[in-house]
This record gives sequence, structure tokens and C-alpha cells, in this order.
Amino acid sequence: MSAMAMGLSRRQQVGLLLGPGLFFLMVLLPLPEGMPPQGMKVAAVTLLMAVFWITEAIPIPATALFPIALFPMLGVMPAATVTASYGNHLIYLFMGGFLIAMAIERWGLHKRIALHTVRLVGVTPNRVLLGFMLATAFLSCWISNTATAMLMVTIGMAVLRQLAGNAAPPGEEPPPSNFGIALMLGIAYAASIGGVATLIGTPPNAILAGVVEKQYGYTIGFAEWMLFAAPLSAIMLILTWLFLSRVVFRSDMTELPGGKAVIREQLAALGPMSKQEKRVLAVFVLVVAAWLFRGLLDVPALSEVTDSSVAIFGALLLFMIPADLKQGQFLLDWKTAVRIPWDIIVLFGGGFALAAGFGASGLTEWLGQQLTLLHGVELFWLVLALVAMVIFLTEVTSNTATASLLLPVMAGFALAAELPPLILMAAVALAASFAFMLPVATPPNAIVFASRQVTIPQMARVGIWLNILGTVLITLFVSILLPRVMRLALN
Repeated sequence: MSAMAMGLSRRQQVGLLLGPGLFFLMVLLPLPEGMPPQGMKVAAVTLLMAVFWITEAIPIPATALFPIALFPMLGVMPAATVTASYGNHLIYLFMGGFLIAMAIERWGLHKRIALHTVRLVGVTPNRVLLGFMLATAFLSCWISNTATAMLMVTIGMAVLRQLAGNAAPPGEEPPPSNFGIALMLGIAYAASIGGVATLIGTPPNAILAGVVEKQYGYTIGFAEWMLFAAPLSAIMLILTWLFLSRVVFRSDMTELPGGKAVIREQLAALGPMSKQEKRVLAVFVLVVAAWLFRGLLDVPALSEVTDSSVAIFGALLLFMIPADLKQGQFLLDWKTAVRIPWDIIVLFGGGFALAAGFGASGLTEWLGQQLTLLHGVELFWLVLALVAMVIFLTEVTSNTATASLLLPVMAGFALAAELPPLILMAAVALAASFAFMLPVATPPNAIVFASRQVTIPQMARVGIWLNILGTVLITLFVSILLPRVMRLALN
């Protein structure tokens, strides 16, 4: 076996061979009836990217760059048009959000918010679990699900060590317990559930907004999305808490021994709220208020301002507001800012470029026409099947990659079937974030699994029921609430 092969998993080796092989095969095959030649080329690029994304043959963000190289070579789109997708204004909404999140994390504001939330909710096992889940869900609306889960798992493990007492020597994990399993799973699930509430909470939401705007010229506003998705997130969160605390991992304890002391000690270690935290909080509140209420302001001079403009303005304020003038320190510096997840930003660009290729090549319309066998299916059942398929698919694939691949296909199908496209596309985007069964499904699941408090069978046993619950809730919300909130037919 070659040295290269020894460093790759079997799945990666298969992907490296299968992806290019299928690509060249599709390019050389005769065209299916009615498919435009350029559409076949885009389908070949999509298949190559899908194989590489699923097998992770090369880094996932690197795969997202294929449209820049291949679309111009194949004559699908000029390079200037393709690369414009990687500068879509919605990418800057996420970039601004990432920068604000970096400032929040830099000064420890996120930890203070989390600890106060847990302290306020109470110290019975069920209330502590609820407090952790509420704090996790709120933070994941604004900062990455991964960073949120890492923070909350650290705090949660401190509580579990205190609970274990002498059974957990310093530096070692506390022994597994029903409460520990519920707490860790609650953190992982709340991170994913909270992320869907805002456009910047999870990548599939931003990809949805970008594809909808590119395909239909319809801009999904920040407040508009929250009006629809925040209730879904809240209901799913409460039902998940009830399922974990009252059904799967019931506890007879009336109070967690030492739980209150741990939270109090960690808050004391933080000390009084610093001036830096207060200033970051002020900018954060200003930005969120602008996102929520911008649409209510009838000011002609602000008519071209978007949610992306607000996000970048907030980030710029953080670079300009001093943290310590004597030391020449500001709330945000480039050394901190450069740590934002650039891989996610590149992934957004790849998803938008793929959607642009689908539209420009005629592949969107052709795919929609091929799905005529589903034309007679009632919308509700179609959405239910679609959501279930995507949720279980993202148990083993990247949710961002899945959304990037499926959203353009749904746009084409909706067009051919004369169905409201936003309903089908929102169903895909939301479902891509609701995978709860396996550690590989989401970064929060993996972080919690690494705590050694939860086994894969335990996660799968709980997660499959939440997958089913998520399928039903998403279907109900996109079928009933979404058209009313966004006043859409979008046919």
C-alpha cells in the first residue's frame, strides 16, 4: 500500500477514485432526453462534489472551490460570474456575525450569560438541565454551535465532578450517570436546536437565504426568519427537555448536591462585569435590535441597508471602540478576528455558486420536470417525506454540504410542480440541522460524545425519537406557519 493510501481512510481512498471517475463518465455520456448540454456538465460537477463531500476525500471547504475551477473550463459560466457567488452579501451577514461572536468570546461574555441563565433557573436536576439547555440554545443563536457546545460541556462537566465528589479524582472524568447523560445530550441537542432560530445561527439557514434570493429575488429578512423559526426552535427545545427529563432519564433527586456552589464559584471567578463586556454587550444589543426592527423604519436613506450591512457595521464598531486606551487595545483586533471559521465562509460560496450553475445551465428546470411522478402527492406528505430523508441523510453527511446540494434541486422541483418553493427549501434547510442520533452528525454531538458520559447506543436511542419529533414539527411549521409569516405563494 502506498504511503499516501496509508494516511487515508478507506472511505477517502474510495472517494478520490470514485469522484473523478463519475465526473468524467457523466461528461462523456450521451445527454438524457431534454437535458441541456451545460446542465449535464453542472450535474457532473455536482456529483463530483457530492462524492468528495460525503467521503471527505479532500477537505470539505476545498471541495467547495470546484465551481471556480470547473464551471469556466466547461463553459458553464464565466469566472467573474462564478466568483461573484463567493462574495454574496449574505456571506457578509455571517462574517459580521462571526466577528461579533469572536468579541463576545474574547471577553468571556458568553460564559457569564450561560452561568447566570443556569443560576436563575434553579438547582433541581430537571431545572439545571433546563438552564443548561436554555443557555446553550440562546448562545447558539449568535455564536457557533461548536463553540457553544464546548463552553457548556466544560461548565457541565464541572457540575458533574462536584456531584460525583470523591468518585471523580481531579483531572479525571466523573463516572457516567443518568443525569450526566441527560445533561450532555441536552447540551448537544440544544446547540443544534437553538441554531435554527436565526439566519446566522447555522450555515444551512444562510445558504437557504442566498439560494432563494438568487433564484427568486426574494430576500428573507432576519426578523422575518426569526418570527417563523424561533417558535419552532423554542417548542422543539421544550419538548426535548421534557423527553430527556421526564421520559428517558428521570431523576428522583430534589436538588443537585453542590450544583449551586459550582455555578456560584465560577461566577465569582469571573468577578464583576468588566467594562469590555459591557461595551461588547451594548454593540451586540444594538446589532440585534437593528436586525429585528430595521424593517419598521421608513427612512428612504436607509432603504438599501441590509442585514449584512448591519452585521458588518457592528463588527467595525468593535474594531473602533477601545477596550483599554492606555494599552492601545480595542474590543476586537485582527489577531482575534482572523480566527473566524473561514472554511464555513468558503462553503457558503460553494453552495451559492452551485445554485447559480443550476440556474444558468437549465439544470434546475430539467430536474423539476423529471420529478413529475410526485406532482399528485399532497404538499404536506411531500414535505414530511422530504424532511425525514434529509434528517437521516445528515446523520452521516455535512449539513452544510447537504443543504448546498439539495436546495437548488428543490427550487427546480417546486418550479415544475407549481409548488411554493420556499416551503420545500426551508424544509430542507431546517432538516439539515436536526440530526440527533450519531456523534458524526454534528460537531456538538461529537463534543458531547468525547466527554465519555454518553455512548453511541445511548445517543442513538434518544436521537431517533428526536429525529421523528423534528420531522413532524418542521413539517407542521413549514406547511402552516411559514406561508402566513412570510405571506408567500412564491409560485
